[in-house]
Amino acid sequence: MAIQRTFVMIKPDGVKRKLIGEIVGRIERKGLRIVAMKMVKIDKTIANKLYEEHLGKSFFNELVEYITSGPVLCMVIEGDEAVKVMRTLIGATDPKDALPGTIRGDLALSKGENVIHASDAEEKAKREMALFFSTNEIIE
Repeated sequence: MAIQRTFVMIKPDGVKRKLIGEIVGRIERKGLRIVAMKMVKIDKTIANKLYEEHLGKSFFNELVEYITSGPVLCMVIEGDEAVKVMRTLIGATDPKDALPGTIRGDLALSKGENVIHASDAEEKAKREMALFFSTNEIIE
């Protein structure tokens, strides 16, 4: 078993549409464990760090505006190969390509407002977790 931790965030559209319970339920029913959780309003400084890999791309400013537009629910999820399992659970970025049964396939409305984010690699998860959580906020 390769127990990992990953960063997951319910985006502003998911919070606004009252999908938190549905999404958290799916994560828990999958057998993953939530070891940290908090609702935050992301400021532009943190948003720039979160999306730094997209800096200079045509959609960068749009990403920052969207993610700072309302509260988000940030989580640290733990489980066997948590990064891979969460990425499978959320589905493709564009909900038109996401399979039925995935979070985005069932709940997302558009590529721009796709309800949820999950880190796509273990190193990225560590960086993203550190943006939102101190080590004493994560349950051991």
